[in-house]
Amino acid sequence: MSYDDRPSWDEYFMKLATEVATRTTCMRRGVGAVIVKDRRILATGYNGVPTGLRHCAETGCLRAELGVPSGQRHEICRGLHAEQNAIIQAARYGINITGASIYITTQPCVVCAKMLINAGIEEVVYQNPYPDELAMSMLEEAGMQIRVFEE
Repeated sequence: MSYDDRPSWDEYFMKLATEVATRTTCMRRGVGAVIVKDRRILATGYNGVPTGLRHCAETGCLRAELGVPSGQRHEICRGLHAEQNAIIQAARYGINITGASIYITTQPCVVCAKMLINAGIEEVVYQNPYPDELAMSMLEEAGMQIRVFEE
């Protein structure tokens, strides 16, 4: 590989987010997130149940059983979103993420958007759309830089 063949920083961090997503315990959608500042990885997260709890493959997915559409009724899901887990990981280990960027394999939902705003994240780079217009309008209102990753 030549120097010119190296991935861009966006490609590099999104590929890492895609790899992080492979750790998901969610039966419906695998999502990964990587929080970055000054081109350094601060924290990662994937969607899944809290540490030590049984995975949805063991308990069943209540949202799937009830036919709940994507983007609705987050409160009945046993899992946390990738962004939430990345923020929690940073907090648990005392890592300041103020002013950081987050690379996510899926556009944030409104719950995650609110957490990203209050966590001081300044930029969201995401790959796949998600049906949540309120999340996007709140990120924009907060002055967050939002970019859709395109290879």
